[in-house]
Amino acid sequence: MSDGAGRDVSTRRRVTLSAGSTQRGDEWHVATEVAVEIDVNGVPMTVMMATPDALEDLAVGLAFTEGVVIDPDGIQQSTVAEFVDGVVVNLEVAEAAVNEQARRSRLLEGRAGCGLCGVETLAAAMRRPVIQHVGGQVPPVSDAALSRAFEQLPDRQPLNLLTHSVHAAAWCTLAGDIVAVREDVGRHNALDKLAGWLLRSMTADTSESVRSGFVIVSSRLSFELVCKAAAMGAAMLGSVSAPTTLALELAATAELPLACLGPGGAIVRFQG
Repeated sequence: MSDGAGRDVSTRRRVTLSAGSTQRGDEWHVATEVAVEIDVNGVPMTVMMATPDALEDLAVGLAFTEGVVIDPDGIQQSTVAEFVDGVVVNLEVAEAAVNEQARRSRLLEGRAGCGLCGVETLAAAMRRPVIQHVGGQVPPVSDAALSRAFEQLPDRQPLNLLTHSVHAAAWCTLAGDIVAVREDVGRHNALDKLAGWLLRSMTADTSESVRSGFVIVSSRLSFELVCKAAAMGAAMLGSVSAPTTLALELAATAELPLACLGPGGAIVRFQG
């Protein structure tokens, strides 16, 4: 477990397994969900329900993809503190790298299943993606690379293999090899954790697999994920399910290709 304040990511519970007329007692791993407060320079930015793992990645990724931290190089330090009611992650950030207006507008409660809880205006809800192009211009992602990444993903989700209840986001090379995976009870959290991993890795690793790649997620392809993947500079966003109309609209604005798994494992590409 990494930077998760020492909490277990799952606990065991007694269950009854039924197969036809046969029943037996067994144990089931249940995913842990805790309240996580993310602060910037000691000032709360948001409180969300999350899996207590890779929390520094979560804080860095969320602050960046939500536009609160505009320059990840300005993040000087991160700390994780355990409390009775949850976990607090504080980012120490150079003031010049903080967008105060974005921080104030992002001060909300974030439940694991929703990316809009607490947003006060339609303008805030319908924000357009901030295109960072972290990885620069890259060649198109092939169908073979997408298929390869999707085939690898199930075995790269250890927590979901135990609990059958968490989402995953993966950073993949342009050849379709998975470089990193982050899991969480919230699909937004999983992608923010991956964004945090990417930003933190880029400061120490200049390899092509880190600078250029694409994202696949195990959840539905919502517009919020499009915004976050665009901010990461992903060459493509792939999902196990199809996008909504708003996700397509925002992806077209960001020039971010979208794809999903279709019947029989076919790769479905959307043109906007």
